Amino acid sequence: MSMINNHKYNAWYLPIAITIAIVVWLLSGINQKNSPSYQPINNADLSSVISVRVRDQIAKNVIRNLKLNGRTAPSRIVNIKAETDGRVIKIGANRGERISQGSLLVQLSERDRFANLAKSTATVNQRKAEYDSQKKLNDENFISEVKLQESIANLERARHELTLANLDIEFMNIKSPFEGSLQERKVEIGDYVKAGDTIATIIDDNELIVKAEISEHDVKYVKIGDFGLAELATGQKVQGIIRYIAPAANESTRTFDIELLLNNKDGLLRAGVSSELTIPAEEVAAHLVSPALLSLNDEGIIGIKILTDENTVKFISADIVLSSDDGVYLAGLPYISTVITVGQGYVRSGMQVNPITETDTNIILSAQSKKQGK
Repeated sequence: MSMINNHKYNAWYLPIAITIAIVVWLLSGINQKNSPSYQPINNADLSSVISVRVRDQIAKNVIRNLKLNGRTAPSRIVNIKAETDGRVIKIGANRGERISQGSLLVQLSERDRFANLAKSTATVNQRKAEYDSQKKLNDENFISEVKLQESIANLERARHELTLANLDIEFMNIKSPFEGSLQERKVEIGDYVKAGDTIATIIDDNELIVKAEISEHDVKYVKIGDFGLAELATGQKVQGIIRYIAPAANESTRTFDIELLLNNKDGLLRAGVSSELTIPAEEVAAHLVSPALLSLNDEGIIGIKILTDENTVKFISADIVLSSDDGVYLAGLPYISTVITVGQGYVRSGMQVNPITETDTNIILSAQSKKQGK
């Protein structure tokens, strides 16, 4: 009987206890809300309490650099051709070797070249004697002017044949027309070549060129004779001079071919190497900032966050016009800009923030610590 009474007691006591607890909790909330220290929390207040470090800076005029991708190439490439027929009897240079101007590449067989030279020399002497005789007779009016002219023509033909015989001997020895490197040799000892056959390919690598393309928008900023810097994939940096700009754009790419001439007397540079060209262009107003201040917006565009006059965060897309050891120069910002230097990762465009100058570092750190503690 006693146990039954206890169950009945618990049945009505428990709901009453729960009801009393809820009432007390609600009353405590009302009292807290009426308390002077109570502040409602909303998104606007959260954003307004964020402190960021800022720096006011003024733009300065710098030269915007054009960046072009290209590749090194020899300043000239020449295919050396045989100028007479003959069999190869001597090789003077191998592929890849440095060669000087006038050095032997290939020597052809003599055949009957020297016999032809001797014959041509004798013919010239004979025609010269005939001319002298005819000239004397003409002076004494024993022969006509026509006979004398025939003698002169015969002498000129003989001299021409002698010149060809000398050239034929000279052409036996195929030589390099300039200093450079033997890129390719197409014959070996024993090969028979004819006049016009390609014997070798020589590149002039005493000077190299970097071939690149420049847009139709930027071509107005460059001219022949301007300086540029080539940074090769090998790590080498070389200054050069623009030697060529195409007079017309490529119809498919709408770009202009451009060439930068590099000195390579020491032979340390190689052709066919990827290169990035830096060419000074226009003067623009830009701000120097640390690359660490750059960020991406929702569209994946790189830029920097600044403050407006109303202390509102604004994202500006970055137009990097120059890089240096001190940072990067950005164009497109207001001439006088308030750049967020600390805390840019915690704010977004449109947010109201509490700006603190760079000199108030301790204040910023304290404010951010309190913010994180909340």
